[in-house]
Amino acid sequence: MSVSFELDCTVRVSHRFEDLSAHVELDGNPPMHPGDQVTVHGTAPRPAYGEVLVERRRATVTRASWLTRQWVRLTGDLDCLTLFDFGFTEEET
Repeated sequence: MSVSFELDCTVRVSHRFEDLSAHVELDGNPPMHPGDQVTVHGTAPRPAYGEVLVERRRATVTRASWLTRQWVRLTGDLDCLTLFDFGFTEEET
């Protein structure tokens, strides 16, 4: 059985040329562990180009089981490698 709890959070979404990002800051800064999941409630914020939206929301934190936590620790580095995209081209003159 997984343990979950709700708390307030701050959501910051930036849609600018120099910064395209989304961040969630949980109130009270609870410790997060490998495999834990955070679900932010409400509709997805969609700022217009050039805007930054900051909103207060509710979030649910669901703790990972011991087995899931261990699995994420073992395989997390391999999953990270899928983020890399390498391209090699030969240009002949």
